[in-house]
Amino acid sequence: MKTKIAVFVSGGGTNLQALIDAADAGALPSGEIVLVLASSPKAYALERAAKAGIPSAVVSAKAEGSQAAAEEKMNALLAEYGVELIVLAGYLSILSEDFTRRWDRRILNIHPSLIPAFCGKGYYGLRVHEEALRRGVKVTGATVHFVNEIPDGGEILLQQAVEVLPGDTPEVLQRRVMERAEWKLLPRAAEMVSKQLLEEHNHVENV
Repeated sequence: MKTKIAVFVSGGGTNLQALIDAADAGALPSGEIVLVLASSPKAYALERAAKAGIPSAVVSAKAEGSQAAAEEKMNALLAEYGVELIVLAGYLSILSEDFTRRWDRRILNIHPSLIPAFCGKGYYGLRVHEEALRRGVKVTGATVHFVNEIPDGGEILLQQAVEVLPGDTPEVLQRRVMERAEWKLLPRAAEMVSKQLLEEHNHVENV
């Protein structure tokens, strides 16, 4: 038995690929990715899901007419696939307080900085690395945290520091943070929480 995971994506899906590779390598023994949910039909992550044989769906507030309608559709899909854990892997839509409360301590996110630095509303993608370089920090990194109603405000699970080198551009720094932190932390956190959910489930069954 494994914890069923849905991965939410918006773009290229490099963090999704890191999770798929970890699962293939046996580094995600407690979890299974059963659904990839994209906020855009153009997300290359959908190609990665298809290649790995993982079912996918596209749900957006724009297509559904409202955030509430989109989240209702998401919840129906998550129920259909028996999902117990959501992993945000470069997912750029902000989830409502109702949604995050419903999935309390069951949504993980990876953020490309050492929270509380360079985080919160508007801090995503290259913007985070541009700001780190503008401020002249010598160390940056990535953080995996639980998601609540405050953007990047949930409990921190794992962090990994990455050095900033002279001559770094935002793109070069982004790549280093991905390779040295994001792609390692996210599978580790997914396994950690999947295992914990399995143990809780088994405990309830045995009581």
